[in-house]
Amino acid sequence: MWLSSFKTVNRNLNLAWLISLCFTITTCQFAHAAEKRIPVKVIIAAMFEIGEATDDEPGELQFWVERLNLNTKLPFALGERDLYMNEDGVMAILLGGGISNATASVMALGADPRFDLTKAYWLIAGVAGGDPADISLGSAAWAKFVVDGDLAYEIDAREMPEHWPYGMVPLGSAEPADKPEDIYTVWTLDTIVFELNETLVDWAYTLTQDVDLGDTDGIADYRHLFNGYKNAQRPPFVTVGDTLSSSTYWHGRILNLWANDWIRAYAGHNANFMTSNMEDSGTMTAIRRLARSDIVDADRVLILRTASNYTMPPPGKDPHWSLTTPYPDNLRPALEAAFSVGNVIVQALLNDWDKYKDLIPSVEAQ
Repeated sequence: MWLSSFKTVNRNLNLAWLISLCFTITTCQFAHAAEKRIPVKVIIAAMFEIGEATDDEPGELQFWVERLNLNTKLPFALGERDLYMNEDGVMAILLGGGISNATASVMALGADPRFDLTKAYWLIAGVAGGDPADISLGSAAWAKFVVDGDLAYEIDAREMPEHWPYGMVPLGSAEPADKPEDIYTVWTLDTIVFELNETLVDWAYTLTQDVDLGDTDGIADYRHLFNGYKNAQRPPFVTVGDTLSSSTYWHGRILNLWANDWIRAYAGHNANFMTSNMEDSGTMTAIRRLARSDIVDADRVLILRTASNYTMPPPGKDPHWSLTTPYPDNLRPALEAAFSVGNVIVQALLNDWDKYKDLIPSVEAQ
């Protein structure tokens, strides 16, 4: 009896020792991996690519990969595409289209033990719809606020009260454009509106406000259709304006009115809707979650949206016409603008990395 008990105890001790050894080895491996993590200085987040990452028709990713020599391809199974890096510490990630894809991709990157993202600056750079009251095709807008347009009450326009301008109502409100309120614990205002670091945005705009974005016959011809819209008829320029995020690709005069009201309702009367996008509230949700665990710094985020199309039709045209009209010059002016403006910031961060590694840039500290 005692011999059998001894053997059982001995086996249990051996098993406990083996488990302890495996745990120690695993812990050491993770610690070693942490010591070897790749420090990332700048993360460029694109949303879509038309084909491959190089040598074909470009989407939002390709110019960055080709022109910054992001020649190191890193497998990224939880993402939409592989990651791309160069020896300067610049990384490019393709988030995928829509809020859910953007959220998942950023969370996957933040959870990847290969990378140290604690000092990384984020440049979310992509094309967008532009409000013709504020911006022209090929122009670039730095956002100070991102507002989610999906979290809402909605009544079909054919069934809404006659005095309503549209069927969208902020959560916690009873009328369109009313002041929104927190409802429950998971639908709070800070899950809908995201304020970026104004100091960093002002610095980025100051550095890029005079960037020459060029012009093309295609976008010039199209913008001339917008009679009465002074800003819509300007050649491409750099500005500051807020962005509304929605996985629905919406379009039209009435929804453009809704977008302007929505931005002001959530971000305040000084906020100004300028661009529409389909990902940024998801991106910011993930970044904010990762920042809770000090994986990233949410104060190091810049969002640059460039106008590839307008959010409503020109006078005399209906929404279906402008929604189905091909993008002027096949998106190229907006794609070029995203790189031309965004790369000024990337190079400024790299050139003064010894300073900006620990000190977030500001106009005053230049």
